[in-house]
Amino acid sequence: MDITFLHGLKVECIIGIWEWERAAKQSVIIDLDMASDVARAAASDDIKDAVDYKAVAKRLEQFVGESQYQLVETMAENVARLLLEEFGLPWVRVRINKKGAVSNARDVGIVIERGKK
Repeated sequence: MDITFLHGLKVECIIGIWEWERAAKQSVIIDLDMASDVARAAASDDIKDAVDYKAVAKRLEQFVGESQYQLVETMAENVARLLLEEFGLPWVRVRINKKGAVSNARDVGIVIERGKK
C-alpha cells in the first residue's frame, strides 16, 4: 500500500462544547495519510492518476471551515467519510489536533483510521 500524506493543514472552525468555544473560530490542525496505488500516476506522470493533495486540502478547508461540530471525534469521522466517498480512497488515517484545548498540554486530539467497507 502506498500512502499520500498531507500533514499540518490548519483550518479555522467552530469546534467545542462550551459556549465560549462556539462564539469564535478556533484552529484545528489536520494530518492525513491516504492510501492509494501510486504506480499508475508514476507511470503516466499525470495528476489525474494521483491523489491530488491540493484538491484534498481545498475541500477540507471549505468543509471543516464551515462546520460547527462539538466534538473532534465527530469532525474526524466526517472528514474520513468525505475523503473515502469524494476522493475514492480505500483507506485513510485522520488526525485532528485541537491545540490549546487542555492547559499544560501542547497537543490534544484524536486519530482514526477508516476504510471502505
